[in-house]
Amino acid sequence: MASTPAIAPVRPSSNLLLTVRDLTKRYGKTIALAGVSFTVRRGEVLGLIGPNGSGKTTLFECLGGVLPSDDGSIEYDGKPLTSTERATTLFYLPDAIAPWADQHVGWLLDFIVGLFGGDASRRPAIVKALSLEPLLDARLGALSKGQRKRTMLAIGLLTPQPLLLTDEPFDGLDLRQSRGVAEVLRAAAAEGRTLLLSIHQISDAARVCDRFVLLSNGRTCGEGTFDELRAAASARGAMAAGDLEEVFLALT
Repeated sequence: MASTPAIAPVRPSSNLLLTVRDLTKRYGKTIALAGVSFTVRRGEVLGLIGPNGSGKTTLFECLGGVLPSDDGSIEYDGKPLTSTERATTLFYLPDAIAPWADQHVGWLLDFIVGLFGGDASRRPAIVKALSLEPLLDARLGALSKGQRKRTMLAIGLLTPQPLLLTDEPFDGLDLRQSRGVAEVLRAAAAEGRTLLLSIHQISDAARVCDRFVLLSNGRTCGEGTFDELRAAASARGAMAAGDLEEVFLALT
């Protein structure tokens, strides 16, 4: 399976937030990430698409500083991303977590704003947009999967870092909730927040993302808008028409 070529050197750009170059992660003889490369542009919603086991969570953990990478680099404005810059540039929201499970949702939101220096004036709008008003007095550990997912997304949106990494933001949501969350994410991007979303349901990605990074077996197989990816699939002899699912299958 062919991977995308390594990203060429770039000059710092006001539109370029992050550049990932040849990121590699090994677990013994197992290669979880094999030279992953892509860029993140300011103010976009970038979807990291791939099936379970493709390396999405490992990539997010390397970007978020949870795991050390074995090779490659992460650059911010054309320069290596330092630990201090990582803390002020991006916030990583993992999937399936419930921190401070005995605390009430309202307390958690206020605590996150104070801990990270977020904008408290945005809290009411985010609570309303994610339909969290009935949950403010409920304990996080008592919430359903979908309720907890919306609460954690609110926590991420209340942090001040310009780049938000969210692992599986639609997991556990029904169709109506997924569409509502997509609208909230698009609104955050319209306000200037940059979003990198790890998504395994391609229909969800197509609904919310501006561009896509295709990941399969720990390798990047494509990067671009839907039209750019469709053109790449066509160049390989695949049908030019079709939806994002067909383009993903053609390129991976």
